[in-house]
Amino acid sequence: MNTDPEFLSAAYWDERYRQQQTGWDIGAISGPLKAYIDQLTDKTQRILIPGAGNAYEAVYLAEKGFTSITIIDISTVLTSQLQEKLGNRYPSITIVTGDFFELEGTFDLILEQTFFCALHPSLRIDYIRKMKSLLSGNGILAGLLFNREFEQSPPFGGNSGMYRQLFSSAFRMLLLEPCYNSIPARAGTELFFIAKP
Repeated sequence: MNTDPEFLSAAYWDERYRQQQTGWDIGAISGPLKAYIDQLTDKTQRILIPGAGNAYEAVYLAEKGFTSITIIDISTVLTSQLQEKLGNRYPSITIVTGDFFELEGTFDLILEQTFFCALHPSLRIDYIRKMKSLLSGNGILAGLLFNREFEQSPPFGGNSGMYRQLFSSAFRMLLLEPCYNSIPARAGTELFFIAKP
């Protein structure tokens, strides 16, 4: 397991995007998140996607008529590409370059997609606290978590018992169950969750 903090830096992720070493990128919105978004009715809710990668979820939300979508990523290489690709086409998407842990604002929904697993486990309590601080009083944190371990990290894995214990310090877990609609390469290794502070 890689515990070198180098991978926490913008330079690390910039290089991954420059070299197109983006094994986590499935090339489209994930099935579980698409299904979740499809049942949302309030198009005006403020939505955050941290570690947004190529922003497939943000684009899908914008195309479904959602009006307030913020994405944040630490990689300037990535966010520059996104500004070029999305900036004028999707005015409802705000692209932020920066450290998630320094982000300020209030959101009604935060979508988790391969961000938690990119963080070293030593940052998981900080992740929980920061997520809680960014959510509005009735806000929701929802998305995908890996239900497996990895030989090389990142990504860093976990399991449902560990997630329940971790999130219980600040959240009520409304749902945590195996995904039925993952891509074949991730079948049986993803959990969908919905949590509220």
